[in-house]
Amino acid sequence: MSKPILLILYGSQTGTAQDTAQRIARQAKRRWLQVQVLPLDNYNVANLISESLVVFVCATTGQGDPPDNMKNFWRFLFKKSLPAGSLSRLDCAILGLGDSSYPKFNFVAKKLHKRLLQLGASILLPVGLADDQHDLGADAVIDPWLTSFWEKLFALYPSVADVIPLREDELLPPTYTFHFLDDVKEEIGDRLRISTDQTVHSQSQPFPARLISNKRVTDLSHFQDVRHIEFDITGSSLEFDAGDVVMMRPCNAPEDIQQFCQLLRLDPEVRFTLKATDNSAVPVRLPQPCTVRHLVERYLDIAAVPRRSFFELLSTFATNELEREKLVEFSSVAGQAELHSYCNLPRRTTLEVLADFPHTTAELKVDYLLDLFPEIQPRSFSIASSLQAHPHRLQILVAVVRYKTKLYKPRRGLCSTWLASLDPAQGDVYVPLWVKKGSLKFPKEKDTPVIMVGPGTGVAPFRSALQERIAEGKTANVLFFGCRSESKDFYFRSEWEEMMNAGHLTLFTAFSRDQEDKVYVQHHVKESSGLLWDLIANKSACFYIAGNAKQMPASVSDALKEVFQQEGGMSAEEAEQMFAVLERTGRLQMETWS
Repeated sequence: MSKPILLILYGSQTGTAQDTAQRIARQAKRRWLQVQVLPLDNYNVANLISESLVVFVCATTGQGDPPDNMKNFWRFLFKKSLPAGSLSRLDCAILGLGDSSYPKFNFVAKKLHKRLLQLGASILLPVGLADDQHDLGADAVIDPWLTSFWEKLFALYPSVADVIPLREDELLPPTYTFHFLDDVKEEIGDRLRISTDQTVHSQSQPFPARLISNKRVTDLSHFQDVRHIEFDITGSSLEFDAGDVVMMRPCNAPEDIQQFCQLLRLDPEVRFTLKATDNSAVPVRLPQPCTVRHLVERYLDIAAVPRRSFFELLSTFATNELEREKLVEFSSVAGQAELHSYCNLPRRTTLEVLADFPHTTAELKVDYLLDLFPEIQPRSFSIASSLQAHPHRLQILVAVVRYKTKLYKPRRGLCSTWLASLDPAQGDVYVPLWVKKGSLKFPKEKDTPVIMVGPGTGVAPFRSALQERIAEGKTANVLFFGCRSESKDFYFRSEWEEMMNAGHLTLFTAFSRDQEDKVYVQHHVKESSGLLWDLIANKSACFYIAGNAKQMPASVSDALKEVFQQEGGMSAEEAEQMFAVLERTGRLQMETWS
């Protein structure tokens, strides 16, 4: 049998599935296979009936949703009109990337597996269900899954098994080559002069929204800096409903850009053009020509914790024996615990790794920059305002991420730190952004009550919902809000009081650190059992939970099941069933983040 052409299709939200797909592609290239890697929505899905070998790498987002770059593929694949045996020529394998702290763990990969079987595809090996919660991360599942995949492929195509693969320390060609221009350096605009007469703003055509205000809303003595940020979206035609999210891509910090250019001996002002080595398209987000500064500031993710693939590629440049040994160890299956304690536990950044391996960094070839460093991924924030209350405005509530590890420098969240640094008082600041549908949907019926549980910044989508609902005359609203202290981080207090005084809101607050015993939102949910049971059982209320995915959603869910048992006279099993029915029918919704 001749050698197959391997097609790798991925659905990726944060870049991990893309990184894994590219890793499989590198392994295929080392075995001299012809390989193509594409996001699922960039692939013409109608061609799937004529493919012979495909690997699907799919992440699961939110509450069991497919990533943004596979939504069109997903819709097509689940069309009822597709004939049962239409994929009978296809041999395929599915690798799922998920997080077991979410209820719908790896839902997309499992559902894809089921659907491909229905359409007659032959599945080469059991679905890989990688788990971010594992001590060694997703690789604990990916490594053995890949070993099995290649074994299956060798059995199916002996011609591939007979080939002597390239050694791991041999460099594959770069994806792009840099062509530096020696003409006069000119300032390349920051590309924020995007045409604003777009009808639909999206990831490829964001709207440059002017920053109007950036206020700290926590007391200065409070450990956390939380910002209420407002953008002017006049003339954008951007529309959103309560529950929707705004997307934006952060920039790297000036000091990081400077250090990166020094380490790699790059002049930030020099200009270049890119050419793909396989004649495919160059990244659309990079202007042609482009300055090194623009590339490093807006495109290369140098502040993230590097993935294992970074060490794999870095090791191929190493000539210093000590550094090479360490990098090879970090790239190996056996070295994953060591890599975890060096990199993941202390949250060491790519830039810090480059500084730790100076000899190897000095050997880096510029053509490999886009292979080494992933693209900065967009960040999403719940929209905290309604257009009905604030026309032409979009507001968000952002907790600035800053924490200590064993490393000397505190760790900082790239996007929240960048946003906090933007100061409209220093002159006009524009942030390119776009809006997408969120997972929370609020009832259209006027008399359906809503119960919202949103501690901390989890309250953001509920502020939007309350503004929208009150403007529409919907006044059956209950909010459970929790924070540490009434005087330090009680967000939007005066607004809630105004709504309560007008009879538009029933508010329960939990200030966990204001007394000896900690009080959380779930305690108040239990205490309000009579009210909640009446609203849910007799008035068809919808129940929402938003906030940090750690313990809160599970604790609130348990408290609600206790309400069902206490007020509805149910057994634990019956309460569990009622909870599941509410979830299935959309009357119970969660939006959580880790």
